[in-house]
Amino acid sequence: MDYKAVAQQTAQEVLDYSQDTAGWKVVKTSKNIIVSKKASKIFSGNIYRVEGTIPQSTSKLCEFLYPPEHRIKWDKSLKVLNMVRRIDSDTFICHAITQSFAMGSISPRDFIDLVHVKHYEGNIKIISSNSVDLPEYPPSSNYIRGYNHPSGYVCTPLPENPGYSKLVVFVQTDMKGKLPPSLIEATMPSNLISFVYHAKDGIKAFRNSRESSYHRKNHSSLRQKK
Repeated sequence: MDYKAVAQQTAQEVLDYSQDTAGWKVVKTSKNIIVSKKASKIFSGNIYRVEGTIPQSTSKLCEFLYPPEHRIKWDKSLKVLNMVRRIDSDTFICHAITQSFAMGSISPRDFIDLVHVKHYEGNIKIISSNSVDLPEYPPSSNYIRGYNHPSGYVCTPLPENPGYSKLVVFVQTDMKGKLPPSLIEATMPSNLISFVYHAKDGIKAFRNSRESSYHRKNHSSLRQKK
């Protein structure tokens, strides 16, 4: 499989989703976070669109969102996230295992996702993902293997405040297994709103940690000079 070609195509599809304004139905809102959906053209479920404002510049937000070592610390929907193959500096494959949700009605799934970071004019950054087959990680009996159709984050600076970013997330996940569509539709919007809240909390904690580390280094340096 030409993973790089798949990654480039997925990024373009996510960009196309961001420019498609027709047919979205708002299904949930919470403190300026908006979740919309419409029928996916790829599988029998829905594609979800989540929009919110993040108090972080676009460049720093992008750097925070996708590295597995950062995301596993704040994304409470995951219990495992490992990079299993590096394609190039902007493209890699991850193995993820989700937590159960909907009060245990939906058991953990595992996913093999190709992740790609793409930079566009206007400081627009897209982090796209799409499930792929990886011979060394075949489905196992431990988890139901889910499938993410082209999904991702679109990060853009707010014109009125470049220190903040508009984050739009597109999700179209086939959970597989014997799940009634009504259960997915009932739980997905709330989970996606929680995802944005967790990202905000994670960014705040990450920023505070870096600032504390910076002050400790400066303090140590001053003591050495004395």
